[in-house]
Amino acid sequence: MEGAIEQVSVQTPFGPPSESIAIGRMGDVRVAFLPRHGAHHRIPPHAINYRANLWAMAQLGVTRVIAPTAAGSLQPHIKPGDFVVCDQFVDRTYAREQTFYDGPRVVHISTAEPYCPDLRTHSIAVGRELGITVHERGTVVVIQGPRFSTRAESQWFSQQGWEVINMTQYPEAALARELEMCYVNIALITDYDAGLVEGVDGAPGIRPVSVSEVVRVLHDNNERVRRLIERLLPRVHGARACPCSRALEHAIIS
Repeated sequence: MEGAIEQVSVQTPFGPPSESIAIGRMGDVRVAFLPRHGAHHRIPPHAINYRANLWAMAQLGVTRVIAPTAAGSLQPHIKPGDFVVCDQFVDRTYAREQTFYDGPRVVHISTAEPYCPDLRTHSIAVGRELGITVHERGTVVVIQGPRFSTRAESQWFSQQGWEVINMTQYPEAALARELEMCYVNIALITDYDAGLVEGVDGAPGIRPVSVSEVVRVLHDNNERVRRLIERLLPRVHGARACPCSRALEHAIIS
């Protein structure tokens, strides 16, 4: 962010968000930043108040969410340091608050195409302009965490053909859709998951995930993520033509 940055504390009907929200500008675009895990990564993925986080952003007027995440690879050709702009998710979480509509108003939001098509297109284009290896589609399987997968689980996910594994994409993406916000996930691949080990899936010499490796790759690639977002923002500013802003039109039972 450039210039003065304002820290805003937002109260929501669902409790407090993970942290105060930093509001400032990147070029001509006004932006808000919220670390989903809180300051110093103190909130584990299963304990994040996803409803409060998204509600707070919407309350501040945010209409587009660019959501970079650390993620693991489930396929040998997707390597640490690559970016994946996911187009589908598979939910393997449990006991997470996953809707703003607990009754008496009932909403069945469509997540057939869970990510904003416009944000995805622009993110892919910008990544390639910057010389980043970007995979333009991928299914992310979202696990409960905070533990990493067993080798058997990881092999199962890989055999389904899914590309990415992560702990935070659900319910975050679905909640954004309920608020008619555009949402894109840019998955930064930090590691190979446990199933991609020596002698398995034709990927000899690949070591399973470790915290130290995740942190190292994240630190090495923070600058690339920042540059991608800076170049992306001017392209997605202004009026929206995608269907995200009309997501509730046919979702409400009245």
